[in-house]
Amino acid sequence: MSDILRQLQLTGDLSGVRRADGFMDRPGGAAHVVTCPSTGEILARVHGASLEDLEHVVDDASRAFERFRLEPAPRRGELVRLLGQALRERKDALGRLVSLETGKILSEGLGEVQEMIDMADLACGMSRQLYGASMHSERPQHRMYEQWHPLGPVAVISAFNFPVAVWAWNAFVAAACGDSVIWKPSEKTPLTAIAVTRLCAEVATAMGHPGLFTLAVGGAEVGAALAADARIPLVSATGSCAMGRKVGQVVAHRMGRTLLELGGNNAVVVLDDADLDLATRAITFAAVGTAGQRCTTTRRVLAQEGVAEDLLSRLQRAWKSVPIGDPLEAGTLMGPLIDAHAVETYRRVIERVPKEGGEIVHGGRVLERAGCFVEPTLVRARKDMPLLVEENFVPVLYVVAVKDLAEAIALNNDVPQGLSSAIFTNSVRSAERFLAAAGSDCGIANVNIGTSGAEIGGAFGGEKETGGGREAGSDAWKAYMRRQTCTINWGADLPLAQGVRFDV
Repeated sequence: MSDILRQLQLTGDLSGVRRADGFMDRPGGAAHVVTCPSTGEILARVHGASLEDLEHVVDDASRAFERFRLEPAPRRGELVRLLGQALRERKDALGRLVSLETGKILSEGLGEVQEMIDMADLACGMSRQLYGASMHSERPQHRMYEQWHPLGPVAVISAFNFPVAVWAWNAFVAAACGDSVIWKPSEKTPLTAIAVTRLCAEVATAMGHPGLFTLAVGGAEVGAALAADARIPLVSATGSCAMGRKVGQVVAHRMGRTLLELGGNNAVVVLDDADLDLATRAITFAAVGTAGQRCTTTRRVLAQEGVAEDLLSRLQRAWKSVPIGDPLEAGTLMGPLIDAHAVETYRRVIERVPKEGGEIVHGGRVLERAGCFVEPTLVRARKDMPLLVEENFVPVLYVVAVKDLAEAIALNNDVPQGLSSAIFTNSVRSAERFLAAAGSDCGIANVNIGTSGAEIGGAFGGEKETGGGREAGSDAWKAYMRRQTCTINWGADLPLAQGVRFDV
């Protein structure tokens, strides 16, 4: 543990405020105690930003944007490419830090850093493909086209469960688009943010752009101040639906933009003709991975009546075989929850299951050991349980028997959230029906794979209370730029559109 922290210069009391000229010696905000969820040990103390400190951070980011927006886009892409190279060189240490601070197993910690590296590659390529359309004008000797310009300083408010990857989805695309980035990480996982900001800010400064990546660790007051700041045209926020509503309202009030990635209550449909071995493996990873603390975690299984009990038995055997323990040890598949508050949420959910008519077929216990460990829990559930429409962010999976695909689709869609969904079937017709306009209402819909593990090449995000935002691949870059429509008259006359005449 101490070796990882020393290697990344994260020992003792740390500053959680990075400005253009480096980390502040004595930021004026509250101190945040960072605790290892696996052992309960204190890892470090991080001094956060006061509102006065934040004012300086936003000023630095604004000045950096004024310079950086003038760089040609391919040059901006080269900067992002170098960020990816710097991350490659520190992948092992950063991946171990992610596991240490969040409780993710090591392969997931390393995978999260690899996702940052892949995102740098993708954003570098985007920098040469920020295309605008060309249109034919109805007026003779006129040319019309649209182009995209850098937007401004972008605030990224990230969550504890993906402490660095989600920031990279935003920050690397924003940088390729010509924007500066202010990062407000979760106060539960600030160490990874400090380490990554240090690395990326050093690369940017070496290329002549200090202040391109700044950091402000803090609680809700820091997030609220960023949301209210008119100098920040875009706030990208990942977290709960409740948090997203607050951010969205404040930013909308000042006519700013938001990119919201909020709750998920994801279902897997399993039909009678499904490959149950494949479904069992996919559901196990998607429900147990990250101890159920992904926004794409599978929380509901909607199994057709002909296979429901067989699938439940297979899942029960799989749940019993999941090794729980130190996330840095080889062979562990499930680490701890993030903190004691999450454990208490788990307790409350378990208490509600029988009261709402559900049956716990495996799990349901908080483990008597140091850290925040619980058992992954499997529930034979009723369709009308209030728990089924909630996202509680703990490893509890509800299995519900359904008559047919129509009922499965209805139940899949009958929740406030709309992030990810999946179906297991060998029928092309059933798969296409699930993917059609009257099928899943989620932003992500998969066939014969689980709900989690999305690739960065496609835009990531969801509908309804999930927020409607899209990050990472496809044309998600447009959120970080402003569109401009241009018309050029290269003739000597001045014809008006729509045939209007105005002779002077």
